[in-house]
Amino acid sequence: MAENYRRFEAGPDPEGTTWLVEFLWQQTAVSIRHSDSVDVKFAITCGELRQEKVIALMRPLLEELAKKLNRDVTDAWCMKLAATHLVRMIETGEDMDKAVSTPSLAELEDAARALAGIK
Repeated sequence: MAENYRRFEAGPDPEGTTWLVEFLWQQTAVSIRHSDSVDVKFAITCGELRQEKVIALMRPLLEELAKKLNRDVTDAWCMKLAATHLVRMIETGEDMDKAVSTPSLAELEDAARALAGIK
């Protein structure tokens, strides 16, 4: 994963395509979707093709993971977890048909391990 989580390349996807990923925004979703989550929105492009993906990080799962890792939930950590999850989505093709993806606790743990460089 790149050091810059605001603009980076991800892939290849199952069809061999590499995508440019750009962070758009992050906000508490209770105000927009009445969801107890942190929504992190990215634009992904490949040539003329452009999609927007929201990674919805459920607050109770974030808090559980933060407690397990003995760390605080911060904006930067949420953005990095979401970006890491999006990279996995692109590489596997899983959930790419969805505009909003809600990672499970296990998927968030995988993202946290990837951020820490742990396989």
